[in-house]
Amino acid sequence: MKRDIDAKLSVWKTKKDRRPLLIKGARQVGKSTSIEAFGKSQFDKVVSVNFEQRPEFKNCFESLIPQEIIESISLLSKTDITAGDTLLFLDEIQECPEAIMAMRYFYEQMPDLHVIGAGSLLEFALKAENFRMPVGRVEFEFMNPMSFGEFLCAIGEEALRNRVRELRNKPLPSSVHDRLMGYIQKYALLGGMPAVIKYYIQTGKINGSLDIQSTLSQGFIADFGKYSSKIRQKYILKIFQAVPKMVGRKFKFSNVDSTIQSRDLKEALELLEMAGIVQIVRATSGSGLPLKAEESERIFKVLFLDIGIMQNMCGLSRELGSKSAIMQINKGALAEQLIGQELLCIQPSHQPPTLHYWSREQKNSSAEIDYLIAIDDEPVPIEVKSGKRGTLKSLTLFKERYSPRWMVRFYSSAIEVEGDLVSLPLYASESLNQRLGTAL
Repeated sequence: MKRDIDAKLSVWKTKKDRRPLLIKGARQVGKSTSIEAFGKSQFDKVVSVNFEQRPEFKNCFESLIPQEIIESISLLSKTDITAGDTLLFLDEIQECPEAIMAMRYFYEQMPDLHVIGAGSLLEFALKAENFRMPVGRVEFEFMNPMSFGEFLCAIGEEALRNRVRELRNKPLPSSVHDRLMGYIQKYALLGGMPAVIKYYIQTGKINGSLDIQSTLSQGFIADFGKYSSKIRQKYILKIFQAVPKMVGRKFKFSNVDSTIQSRDLKEALELLEMAGIVQIVRATSGSGLPLKAEESERIFKVLFLDIGIMQNMCGLSRELGSKSAIMQINKGALAEQLIGQELLCIQPSHQPPTLHYWSREQKNSSAEIDYLIAIDDEPVPIEVKSGKRGTLKSLTLFKERYSPRWMVRFYSSAIEVEGDLVSLPLYASESLNQRLGTAL
């Protein structure tokens, strides 16, 4: 299936000052599949080294001299490696930290060789005490599950995706809007994990697709032993099972398990974030940029990796299959997960993904903005509202305090612009950067 990273890999291939590329992302989001497909379409040969399946290749990196490394890999793989004609793909590279460090020397001594590394647990290797990161010698790309736009392309609706991207003040015809709302409903049910979408496209069977979601969630659990000791795995499991049910709410460790100390659960949450399974969304001020400068360590919400697996773990599949108003399901948490996941996908993919929200906690006067993002050096507040309308009390309070030039509401109706408020349908997140960037 076509992915957005495909075009970025093609640009990387022909860059003048190209560096070895590291691709990060959780398990099963499609890293290896995309890289292999890119290699087969644009190189004469692809030499793939999976350090998890073939640990003997780790010995090739006892030396950090590129020529010696290439000779060793060529002998083991029985394939000649030629700069310009061959893609060297180092998969599950976190299993061999020396291979990451060797990327510096590939850049300095063999710059014509195309080298890509990928791994689902890369952050654990990069944050190890004795690891030396080749700063400035490596490029990064971050992969998420398939976005709604990628989902549209996968089901043969690329033209429809382009119409959404180009959405301006004029609403789409009602028939097109209804069609897209039907697709966003289906995307909320299936999610963006490539294996789930591929199975659905091939068979058209929803139940089988949901079974794959369950298999993937069990696969994540099976990986916990790679994060931490056996004693702490029970804390990771507690957080993993709790997050899907706590999306959209301020996260409190006491709501996970009041009998476990917060520091143990906090460490488990951080490990899951390093693995890409969850995304912490921290509260911050809306006074200016960067948003991270005033973020709170204490006040935060949490998103799950994928909306499909999230609803599966919450037991919402039946509701999604029978209702058309996904905003109402699980008190709107599903829609908040959907928009949060989409906002992560439209961020620059060479930077670590981040999300923030705004919260004001005062006696008898609390307020919250679901998301706060930066567009063209401006903080932009985003609300995800239930139904077709809904009150805008929090947006009004935010406007009085910070006077943003633009505010955004996602809802289930057609696009509407009223002064500084842009109301967008749930399916239109991809139009956000281009639309507000032009307007600002």
